[in-house]
Amino acid sequence: MLLAVGQRVLDVKQLSALLERGACVDHEEAQEVRRQRASTQGVATQGGGYQYAQTWFDSIEKQTWALDGLLRQLGKAPDLVAPLEALADGLVGLLDKHLDAALFLAVRQLEKRYALYALNHALHTATVVLMTARQLAWGLDETRVAVRVALTMNASTVELQARLAEQPDPPSKKQLEQIRAHPQQSAQLLRDSGVTDTRWLDAVQDHHERADGQGYPRGVTEVGEIAHLVRAADVFMAKISPRAMRTALAPQVAARQLFQEEKGGPIAAALIRAVGLYPPGDFVRLKNGEAAVVAHRATATAAALVMAVLGANGKPVPGAPRRDTGQAEFAITGALPDRAGLPRVLPEQVYGVLPA
Repeated sequence: MLLAVGQRVLDVKQLSALLERGACVDHEEAQEVRRQRASTQGVATQGGGYQYAQTWFDSIEKQTWALDGLLRQLGKAPDLVAPLEALADGLVGLLDKHLDAALFLAVRQLEKRYALYALNHALHTATVVLMTARQLAWGLDETRVAVRVALTMNASTVELQARLAEQPDPPSKKQLEQIRAHPQQSAQLLRDSGVTDTRWLDAVQDHHERADGQGYPRGVTEVGEIAHLVRAADVFMAKISPRAMRTALAPQVAARQLFQEEKGGPIAAALIRAVGLYPPGDFVRLKNGEAAVVAHRATATAAALVMAVLGANGKPVPGAPRRDTGQAEFAITGALPDRAGLPRVLPEQVYGVLPA
């Protein structure tokens, strides 16, 4: 929080400093927040303030901690099938409300949350899996299984993944052994907690296998479609996720590498189409010289919508106006190759208060 509610901006210098830190909101969004607050039945707190209904972003955050709780119980509680399925279905319901906002969270990750890497990675991978499965026109049942696999594929290495994300050095020999063993160990944890769906278990066990036999842990060449899809989404998200020892790749670079690794196969092609060339959260350059962050993907009938953050002069654009890239002057000329010095853009700045 930069200012308390009701606090006044004193002068132009203070306003400029706030804008440089990303403190801006669209007027219509601010009005909508006021309308929502006016219509919400607030509950008085001891401090004299009011507690309002949670937002969509709050609900997504709760999914993170719900997933953490369930993964920690795997192998200890005898029957977690229903809670795991409910969590996956609940996530799909949330994603369907604001899919572009979910992609924004996946692309524009908070680099300091390395300790939550495994949990956030699972949720973001599930987002990409859902979108790609629908692009491939998979049935509802198969899609639901794929989302469950994405959420539980690394159940045995939650703590390890957090350490790997935080450490500045490559994995040690012991860590590499744990990595190679985790698909089978994660599948066993699911079995121990009551999962009997062979599609779910097989896909978790095989989500690092490759058709060329170069995968692990078994090096098999027969890989099911669900495992193949989850591996592609897993790899793509790993490439665009920052870690202590390396920066994140641009989505375009990650997509190109995946397409080459998959030799242009249908799953890679579908994933790239689903996510889009310039996904929400990506920084792009516009024809008028502005730097902008993508808010909504392009569709078959509309161009991408972006929010201008820096002008052609490199200074913050007051009010961070929305730009329709379908208009010639605001057309996207490409992704920003150098992202150093770009302002931090929070999802609430882009989407406002989204209802849960």
